[in-house]
Amino acid sequence: MNKDELHKGYDVTDLTSLEKLEPVRVRPGMYIGSTGTKGLHHCIWEILDNAIDEITNGYGDKATIILNKDKSVTVIDNGRGIPTGIHPIKKKSGVEMVFTELHTGGKFNNKNYKTSGGLHGVGAAVVNALSKWLEVEVYQDGKVFRQRFEQAYDKELKRVMPGTPVTKLEVIGKTDKTGSKITFMPDKEVFSTTEFKFDMIDERLQELAFQNKGIRLEFIDDRKEEEFKKEYFSERGLLDFIEYLNESKTPIHPEPILFEGERSVSNIDMYGEVCLQFTDSTTEYIASYVNNIPTTEAGTHETGFKTGMTRAFKEWGKKLGIIKEKDKEFEGDDLREGMTAIIKIKLTNPVFEGQTKTKLGNNEAYTMMNDLAYTKFGEWIEDHKDIATAIINNAMDAAARKDKIKKINEAEKKKIGKGTSPLAGKVAVCTLKDNTVNEFIVVEGDSAGGSAKQARDRRFQTIMPSKGKIMNTEKQKLENVIASEELKIFNTAVGTGTLDNYKEEDLKYDKIIIMSDADVDGYHIRTLWMTYIYRYMRPLIQNGHLYMAQPPLYKVYKIVKGKEEYAYAYSDAELEECKKKIGKNALIQRFKGLGEMNPEQLWDTTLNPETRTLYQVNIEDAAKAEKMVSLLMGDVVEPRKNYLYKYAEF
Repeated sequence: MNKDELHKGYDVTDLTSLEKLEPVRVRPGMYIGSTGTKGLHHCIWEILDNAIDEITNGYGDKATIILNKDKSVTVIDNGRGIPTGIHPIKKKSGVEMVFTELHTGGKFNNKNYKTSGGLHGVGAAVVNALSKWLEVEVYQDGKVFRQRFEQAYDKELKRVMPGTPVTKLEVIGKTDKTGSKITFMPDKEVFSTTEFKFDMIDERLQELAFQNKGIRLEFIDDRKEEEFKKEYFSERGLLDFIEYLNESKTPIHPEPILFEGERSVSNIDMYGEVCLQFTDSTTEYIASYVNNIPTTEAGTHETGFKTGMTRAFKEWGKKLGIIKEKDKEFEGDDLREGMTAIIKIKLTNPVFEGQTKTKLGNNEAYTMMNDLAYTKFGEWIEDHKDIATAIINNAMDAAARKDKIKKINEAEKKKIGKGTSPLAGKVAVCTLKDNTVNEFIVVEGDSAGGSAKQARDRRFQTIMPSKGKIMNTEKQKLENVIASEELKIFNTAVGTGTLDNYKEEDLKYDKIIIMSDADVDGYHIRTLWMTYIYRYMRPLIQNGHLYMAQPPLYKVYKIVKGKEEYAYAYSDAELEECKKKIGKNALIQRFKGLGEMNPEQLWDTTLNPETRTLYQVNIEDAAKAEKMVSLLMGDVVEPRKNYLYKYAEF
């Protein structure tokens, strides 16, 4: 087809216009990040954020989430309630505008909300657009108002539209309460799953209670026969939060560092609060928030905090005589080794990078947090010189270790340059050089590794047999981790580097897959690899490259007229289904490990992209992931015992 043919007949009638809430249905990922589990729960957070905004701005003190039996969700607050009056220009009620028009809300000026975490007016409308139906009740002026929205035929547009009002805003009763009650049913046509996860909601509510001391949050799970109810309340706020995060670590100073302050930069009012504690861990962890929203990709507030903190400790290191003129100064990451910190900032008109608010972009926040951290750390060090001296000495030691590691890495590069690559004879490398399709598969055991090498598609699958359990990197010093032969092989093959040297552009594979036996040892091996990657190569998880292979537990088969009919079962429940599928006289083979599978079986069950089951490892909640890695792999026994007892079935 030539250019003339290509453009022939292209005019205004070929243009498509999306009306009202249709853009949300067409591109849901733009508004809630994804249509998977994360996006599903994002709908709850959008409604809950509005309730929390009411509370933190001084209206009301309680919010409730209810998971209903019919799989819908209800969010209730005792704030002022969504405005019910008729807009003078739009001639619609405030309720209808909030739920049917993007960019409608009380957060675009600072009259009603000093700070807010909602999607600047689009949150409620987005949830409505992605729901099968949504019903809102407002308690205001002694009356109960109600309105319902559904996917319904629009006479004006002559097609079915999402989030259409199917009733007017009606008064259905009297009340002495104030607030809002919103119930919505996520649409199965939009989401890959509509099953809400208890743990994700539980963790988020706990986090919100820690960030907003004195408010009450309630979680009711009404999906089972016995109703579950839990209340979340924190009297000490971030002090309770830091204790929770460090439950399985050993602090080196019992009293956490806590400070707060207000600043106004370029006419933007800001409030910052920081709580941190140094522990015996070898890694740092920072949880940061803007107007209650987790900023998992950090941003200007976090960078400002780090800069101000490093400046204060360096100056005091010289004042205290710890850093001499001839000494090489430590860097910020050396100082933060073993630190757990929570950074909370509230500001008017935050600018986020990305629609789902994971990175703050306001330069004013950098200026404010830099100044606040520098000033407050200076005051704290003056009153706590002994603890500060220990922290600075630790930073100097960390800097010295980093130099030592750099020399080890340089020596390794020289070996590779001489042809003594650590990969030689240890990794079966694929033939394609396409990092968008290639897979790097770590296989537990030499026997299974040998079978996997035979079974793989050598064009795009690289196999690394693993001898068994790698070291527990949660308990090891950095130089020991760097010196591990098996981890050297892994790092060289993957290509990205680790920690601050990580470079996504050097990644040689699209998928990193850990393949271990479906038993206790296999799960332990997975956990060790996840711990290492979480600590040293976290972007692999954040960018969706890490997977766990799921090997089957059983093969159910029988021979019919010389041909084998078979099915694989990945759980005891699936075994029963497979038996029914294969029928009478079915034989059962129980796999005790990957090593018992022949190459053909390995290909069918764990290597073939069309038939295998892979689980993508996500960091749904960074604070939860941090706590779980420390809890399961750390030195403190009691919290781990409590957790394992609680989840013994898992």
